[in-house]
Amino acid sequence: MDKLEKLAKEIFDECEKDNEPVTMAEALEMAREELNAKVNAKNYVVSKPKPKAKREVKLDEEKVHLINLVRVFFEGLELNEEVAEVRVTNPQKEVSFRVGDSEYSLSLIKHRPPKK
Repeated sequence: MDKLEKLAKEIFDECEKDNEPVTMAEALEMAREELNAKVNAKNYVVSKPKPKAKREVKLDEEKVHLINLVRVFFEGLELNEEVAEVRVTNPQKEVSFRVGDSEYSLSLIKHRPPKK
């Protein structure tokens, strides 16, 4: 007895037990549908999240050079006591300084070329 016939027999016996008479042909059809449903059932498995790879930040030499030029300019102003506490907070992006009681920072932004 193969799977289909075995399942049809189980369905036939179960329906008879529940006082819902079905023919063996109907039980075979229900068994066929049930087996197809099992075959076509989707198996959704939750995967574990992958750890994010650490990305190494590559320094843009042009931006580092420009920030150093700005730093040198503000250090010259610091010598004249016009600004104080000149420091590079991000070697590719930002220089911060103090004028009197106020804190300032300059950010360098490199724009992408326009799309053609």
